[in-house]
Amino acid sequence: MKLSYLGWAALLVLPTFSIAQSAGLKWVNKPEEKIHELHYNNRLLTAYRYDDSIMKPVLYPLNTVSGTTVTRGFPISSRQGDRTDHPHHVGLWLNYESVNGLDFWNNSTAIPFEKRTSYGSIYQQKILKQEARGDYALLLVTTNWKNKAGEILLEEKTAFRFKVAGNQWYLERSTTLTALNKKVVFKDVKDGMLAIRVARELEQPSKEASSFVDAKGIVTKVDQLPAENITGLYTSSEGLTGDAVWSSRARWVMLNGKIKGDAVTVAMIDHPSNIGYPTYWHARGYGLFALNPLGAAIFSNGKESRNLVLEPGQSIHFKYKIVLQGGKNLSASDMNKLADDFAISNQ
Repeated sequence: MKLSYLGWAALLVLPTFSIAQSAGLKWVNKPEEKIHELHYNNRLLTAYRYDDSIMKPVLYPLNTVSGTTVTRGFPISSRQGDRTDHPHHVGLWLNYESVNGLDFWNNSTAIPFEKRTSYGSIYQQKILKQEARGDYALLLVTTNWKNKAGEILLEEKTAFRFKVAGNQWYLERSTTLTALNKKVVFKDVKDGMLAIRVARELEQPSKEASSFVDAKGIVTKVDQLPAENITGLYTSSEGLTGDAVWSSRARWVMLNGKIKGDAVTVAMIDHPSNIGYPTYWHARGYGLFALNPLGAAIFSNGKESRNLVLEPGQSIHFKYKIVLQGGKNLSASDMNKLADDFAISNQ
């Protein structure tokens, strides 16, 4: 297992330039609102935001280059037809269900105040670097993973690297987590680690309601809703489709569908340097699209176990690629090419 990442410094070498241009990528900062928007040709692509109410930094929303929103609106800005389950599912985020016994994943304002000592939150600290030029952009941030009393368990450094190519854009997220003064244990559990909550249209058609139980026994119900215009379909690098993708291992998974007639693909790619590669997939038909390299026990029905321990001062690195394609659906061949290119990337 690789617990350090020597390529971190490579993220700091993007040339500097003015961000005042209107063409291409540019940052529009709204620090008083805790929002840093990324625009492409004056159209919102995504925003890095750390509202107090969502308990962690997220990218929200995620839009295609042409402006189609592929993420659910609730709980920040609900749209007609949005599901209202799992209020902790917001945009694109990275956290985990059991870190020294604290639940970072399920934390939200829906948790009763008297129970919040069992949950953790991730707090934005600094923006170390922010750049944009043409089709490229970079955001380098630090955050702290804290308990309710304000004690820091983990220090996080994350680089978001963006690139636009025609009707496709992608994000490479590189995150280093470092334990501070105490040992940190990531218990082998289901809910984690990198996730997107997709728009209603990208859910998979379903004829039944469902209930999901978290590690603390809290049940969340997902109601059956009309299946009109629900078009999503998961496909993995191993050829699995639909619900069969859940709990399987694969180097990539894509979600193909249509939103208001516009064909779109949302995809995530694992990197060979990550622990547990190829990762397990926590991809649900109701719209949770997630990967979890640490939840081996539940996904393998007990055949594997993976409890990650970081001693004080020790680090682990996670590197993933997220792809948004508008105007068409990507194929397995397209995805294999993207994954091959990503696998040899050392940034």
